[in-house]
Amino acid sequence: MISVPAIRLHQFGVVLYQAILGARDVDRLVRFEVLSYEGGDAAHGARPGSGKRKGKAKPSRVNWELLEKRIAASAEAYQRPVIRKKISDLVEYYLQCSEIGNLPAIPGAVLLVADRRLEFTPTSSHRVLGVLEIPGEEGALRALDGQHRLLALHQMITAGQAEEVQVPAVVFDRLTPDQVVELFVTINAKHTKLNPSHLISLAGRRLYPDPELAASHDIIRALNEHGDSPLHGEIKIFGVGHGRVAQAPLAEELKGIFTALDALGGRQSDRFRDTAQRFFLNYFKQIARVFPRAWVGRKYSIKTGTALRAFLRVVPDVLNAIRRNGGDVLDAHAIGRVIAPWGELVGDSRFETESEWRQKQAGGTRGTVEMLARELRAALRG
Repeated sequence: MISVPAIRLHQFGVVLYQAILGARDVDRLVRFEVLSYEGGDAAHGARPGSGKRKGKAKPSRVNWELLEKRIAASAEAYQRPVIRKKISDLVEYYLQCSEIGNLPAIPGAVLLVADRRLEFTPTSSHRVLGVLEIPGEEGALRALDGQHRLLALHQMITAGQAEEVQVPAVVFDRLTPDQVVELFVTINAKHTKLNPSHLISLAGRRLYPDPELAASHDIIRALNEHGDSPLHGEIKIFGVGHGRVAQAPLAEELKGIFTALDALGGRQSDRFRDTAQRFFLNYFKQIARVFPRAWVGRKYSIKTGTALRAFLRVVPDVLNAIRRNGGDVLDAHAIGRVIAPWGELVGDSRFETESEWRQKQAGGTRGTVEMLARELRAALRG
């Protein structure tokens, strides 16, 4: 166990501790992890240096190979992928603080979470001041806020340049997993503008029960990750990656589909929810066949967020048309027959970036999504 001086606070029934931790203790006790899924996207979470770099790289003071070993990627985490530039800037700042000695490197408290209940022994009559006992094993604490600051500090400690640094920390030990994620979102969404796609990834899993949003996220992952998906690698999961389309707006459109189907109720709605990934994979494969030039051409905007949202918005109409024709909504051929008129009545040229598309974009994004959706509805067969 590690004993550290602390203040015990009560806020609306929540107990937390304001503690002072030595740099070495922080470095050993805190484990670093980022939200990721097994498979294609794990690298985005585990590697702070991933991504393209332009021009000649500036010599870095950070040992990225060593730092990467401290960062785990897990589907049970909640932190965003680390930002390499942010860590580099912090290391430079810490070095400046060390050399000049006129500014504190970490004047504000980092927020840490313990997975188990901690012991606090009061040492004063009013029972607020005392000693906090923290398990001494590695990874006993997780960073809720301040992960970049602590990773930069880790680099300094490794280089032997931060041995005597003390870190102010707020430690929580009585929060449920849902409370931890909700607090993380509250802090980041209001102050550092957490990417909306990252919120979509958390919602429905641990933050709050939202089955529509959780199902939407799983569909988007399937569209982005399946090797035979026409949208493979086109979507920015967690707001990062090589894709061009943000995850959050697509998830909201998908949630709207499920909400509308739930309002109708019945076994058809339940069946569609269970097999939705298969439908959407087939649906976008058929769209790619209906618009062959636009789908593969560089001078088209068919795989933009605006166009994809419009294709999603008309899904209830597509489902109704298939059923009116006596088809199975999971049958790719049935989907293809219903949307086949789009090729003639809408056409590839509708998505040419420099012509009709740009002219209709002048009406604003929302208007353009609904405008295209109306065209697609009008051209359906069934």
